Amino acid sequence: MGCIVSTPKDSGGNRRRPGSIGEVFVYIPGFRIPKAVDFSVSLGDHLSKNSVERLSALRTRIVVMAGQEAPTVTRTKRKSATQHGGSTLADLHQALEDYLPVLLGLVKDGSHLQHKVQFVWINQEDDAEETAMSNAWYEVLSVLHLMAMLLLSQANLLLLPRISTDGYQPKVSAESRRASIDIFLKAAGYLDCAVRHVLPQFPAALRRDLPVDLAEGVLRALCLQALGQVVDIQLGMAIDSAKATLAVKRRLACEMVKYWQQAQDNIMNLPLANGWGEKHRLFVKWKYVEAKAAAYYYHGLILDEGNTEKSHGMAVAALQAADEYFKESRRACEAFNAASPLSRNPPLWGTVKYLSEKIPKDTSSKVRINRDLYSHEKIMETAPTLPDFALSLKPDDYQLPSVDSSWNEENVNGG
Repeated sequence: MGCIVSTPKDSGGNRRRPGSIGEVFVYIPGFRIPKAVDFSVSLGDHLSKNSVERLSALRTRIVVMAGQEAPTVTRTKRKSATQHGGSTLADLHQALEDYLPVLLGLVKDGSHLQHKVQFVWINQEDDAEETAMSNAWYEVLSVLHLMAMLLLSQANLLLLPRISTDGYQPKVSAESRRASIDIFLKAAGYLDCAVRHVLPQFPAALRRDLPVDLAEGVLRALCLQALGQVVDIQLGMAIDSAKATLAVKRRLACEMVKYWQQAQDNIMNLPLANGWGEKHRLFVKWKYVEAKAAAYYYHGLILDEGNTEKSHGMAVAALQAADEYFKESRRACEAFNAASPLSRNPPLWGTVKYLSEKIPKDTSSKVRINRDLYSHEKIMETAPTLPDFALSLKPDDYQLPSVDSSWNEENVNGG
């Protein structure tokens, strides 16, 4: 039921890792790259020559594009997403979309063909350099994962600030922000589909043999990260809007905390390794702490609107917590950037830029005012509990495409 071969990390040189990946707003833990397979050997006695050639052509296109482009598109530069980087991502994504309906013919109605081909992919987060499985569902899972990673990379390009036409400091346009939200939700949809509809196709023993890149915890974490980054964009938009109330901003910040906390919970005990994996863990930790800084800041501002001694004391505690979490987030950010492969921050913008200016200033003034009003003992020294809001975002409802119509005419020869 699906032969597995995992190649130790010291056995070859297929896994290429850049020394630096440039500016990162959205972290992508590398691109898993497929290795060539010969469909004619494994399927030549079972399918027509046309079907074998079509599968070969579609997959070879992906192997060539991914092998050439993945090492370059992971090294992001602040360029237009419609220039080379964006179009490369879109072309590879389209190639995967073209391949998937044809590939799904191998698993149609539990076909015996699903075990005929040994598919090989180069890992990024797993200790094993590559994993081979004689199971077409492994190929489907790998394709969905790569499609999601390409979209997250596209979102990163969109969200790197660029010099504006008015000559002022680099910024991210409202159009790019809105476009990135759609991309994040689409990527989350691929990952959600992988968890809910593809992983259940694997027997339990085979699931345990999947590389950590495709482990359920990693797929869930990546999905939650995408949703967390959507809320981050939404909070930045709310900050820019004169109509958005403090209550709206606090709710968004508290939801963001929950998404990142759940992402962290999903990868906490997984054996993430090899640079990409450890850097992934550090990214989630950084964004989780950063989200807590935002949530405590807005919670503190709302508590400070109360007229009681207790509410003012709680406000001070919340703002102090926000200040501490923000300082911790800066340290976590430095640890993330220093981890291999090296990365750097784009110019601050959006939520973080606003908070970097407001948290130290507001905390300092509120603490000073309230400490003058109330004795030290009356101020709560532990941060109040954040309000618990239901999560409002859901991934796009992505469904696996229908099997390509060419399979209707295929007379599959026996097992």
